[in-house]
Amino acid sequence: MDMRELTDHDLNLIARAAEVIDANADVEGGVHTVGAAVRDTDGRIHVGVNLYHFTGGPCAELVALGTARASGARELTTIVAVGDSGRGVKAPCGRDRQVLADYHPGIRVIVPTSVGVRSVAIADLLPLGFDWLAEQSAFAERATYLDAS
Repeated sequence: MDMRELTDHDLNLIARAAEVIDANADVEGGVHTVGAAVRDTDGRIHVGVNLYHFTGGPCAELVALGTARASGARELTTIVAVGDSGRGVKAPCGRDRQVLADYHPGIRVIVPTSVGVRSVAIADLLPLGFDWLAEQSAFAERATYLDAS
């Protein structure tokens, strides 16, 4: 596993995620309980908060990815999620891991580990994960083959 000590940039990203959820958290049982921050290759930080809903509303990480995209960021380097009320760094759920692996296969994710908070490669968080990009490519190749025959 490619586990790294946190850099000053990583610590800044954690602080930004904590700031966004501290500024937007609801009372206990609220819909905004996690904040996320993602850094792009230009060093800009984009933030988001979750929107809890019984139908499976978006996690803070996905909101931050959308915010980054809407701001023009196309390549992202690092992401982190932080819980409200001082709950600290949170690992992404399975859906978030899959989305991160599909759209940003080179991204690093800041997560709690048995040796403290560390930065890890998304591939290490989703070993043997579904390869959506390969599926899309195979589908396109099949369609081209069928059109040609």
